[in-house]
This record gives sequence, C-alpha cells and structure tokens, in this order.
Amino acid sequence: MYDQTFSDSAASEHGTRIDPVLARSWLLVNGASYERFAPAAESRADIVVLDIEDAVAPKDKAAARENVTRWLAAGHDDWVRVNGFGTEWWAGDLEMLAGTSVGGVMLAMVESVDHVTETAKRLPNVPIVALVETARGLERITEIASAKGTFRLAFGIGDFRRDTGFGDNPTTLAYARSRFTIAAKAAHLPGAIDGPTVGSSALRLSEATAVSAEFGMTGKICLTPDQCPTVNEGLSPSVEEISWAKEFLVEFERDGGEIRNGSDLPRIARANKILDLARSYGIEPSHFEDVDDPVHIPAPSDTYHY
Repeated sequence: MYDQTFSDSAASEHGTRIDPVLARSWLLVNGASYERFAPAAESRADIVVLDIEDAVAPKDKAAARENVTRWLAAGHDDWVRVNGFGTEWWAGDLEMLAGTSVGGVMLAMVESVDHVTETAKRLPNVPIVALVETARGLERITEIASAKGTFRLAFGIGDFRRDTGFGDNPTTLAYARSRFTIAAKAAHLPGAIDGPTVGSSALRLSEATAVSAEFGMTGKICLTPDQCPTVNEGLSPSVEEISWAKEFLVEFERDGGEIRNGSDLPRIARANKILDLARSYGIEPSHFEDVDDPVHIPAPSDTYHY
C-alpha cells in the first residue's frame, strides 16, 4: 500500500515514536515480564504501555512495579497502565511513578471525574489516558473527557462487555463507540482509543481496525507487537486519500484559489489534515497515477474521521 519510514525521533527505542496526540497503536506489555520490554520498545508500536493492572496477578504486583522502576530508571519514557482509583494498588502505583521519566499513564476503570483529578494531583504534568470500562463510566464520559488531567479517552471493551452483557458485534457496540468519539471531540481531546482485538487473525484485526476508524476513533490498544503494523496502517491516511488530497489542492489552486461553494472550506481542511497526518506518520505513497493521464480520485466519505 505505501512505504512507511520514521524520523530520528520516530525510530527511538523508547516507545514514543509518534506524538501521543497522534498515536495509533498502544501496545500493552505485561509488567511482570521484564524480558518483553525491550522487544516491545523496538516494535512498530506508536506507544508502549507497561501494564501493571489486569495483566498482573496480585501476587506479582510488587515485582511488576520493580520491573517498571528499573526500566524507567534506565532512561526510558514509556507509558504505564496503573490500577484503578480505589483499588489497594492505586496509591502505590502512583507513588512508584512520581519523579520517574514515565511518558504518561493509562488509568484503568475510570468511572468519575475524581478518578482522573486525584491521579493528576499525584502525578502533575503527566498525561492521563482515561480507560473507561463500565456502564457507569460510559454514563459519565462527557464529564470524564472534560476533567482536568484527561489527555485521551480509551475504551476498555472486555470489561465493558462483562459489565453490560453486550456481545462484540460492531452494531452492538456502536452506541458506546459513538459516545467516546463525541465526548472526545466536545472536550477538544485527540481522538479516542479503541479497545483491543483478541486473537491472531490478521483479517479480523484489519476489519476491527476499520470499524475503529469508521467510528472516528484514531487509536487502538494492541496486545502483541505484531498487531501494531496493521493498526498503524488501518488508522493512517491511505494512498487513495493522500492522492485525493493532493489532487484537490492542485485543482483548487489551478482554478484560482477562490472559494467556489460551501463544500470548499471543509474539503480544504480535510485535504490539509490528510497530508499533515501523512507527514507526521512518515507515509509516502510508493507510486502515483501517471500525471499525463490522471485518474480522478473521489473524495473520502463525509464520515472520514481525519
């Protein structure tokens, strides 16, 4: 589809290849398995999230904290998923991270504004992804998105389905995904992060990522490093979209650069956004149509989330 390269900062071994505002793949790594940290940092994940919450049994929490402390002390600035507010581990997790080089935290089981604000008080200036995983949290998602300290929203699909009894059909979860996107947009946050896809099927992951994009979600949690390239491609502008953006802007300038009708301004904004994202992600189409025999590229759908 396209050739993807990364800038020097994007090739960093610290797992922060892409600005977290634009990050697509958020790779969870079991905090109790230190040997997985380095391979994750060298993967195609936009953000690496060391997990000391669901992935770690209670008896292994202390060891996972030690692993994270050791990794961050070595100069890495990856993110950490911490245990939810009100659990017996929440305060200890934040105490452990205070003063470290942690890039940000993913806060589990967010159900109210207080969960975010109290976390932010203990970790000032550390961005917080609010992981909403219950019906109670979804009902308060607008307030959570607007809370001081919330950086992005993330959808904890597995726990949400357990809490509500919902299935995993995209139609069943359409309302929930829509709420995430609308709340994030209303609060002027970056796009919401969708939950993970369980399983090793590349086709299923590609289809699930397309669903995330259709609902306006611009990130997705990954469970293994090999999921990251598929997610990155699925949540990036395609060759067709980049070609349309370039064609539209060239035609607009050729026609004098004057606004012709009510659709021009939103299309200009969309085209510029597509090209800005392509540059940010280091994407260059491997080939374009012959300029002597151009093929008109239709505009992306009005639901296009960039």
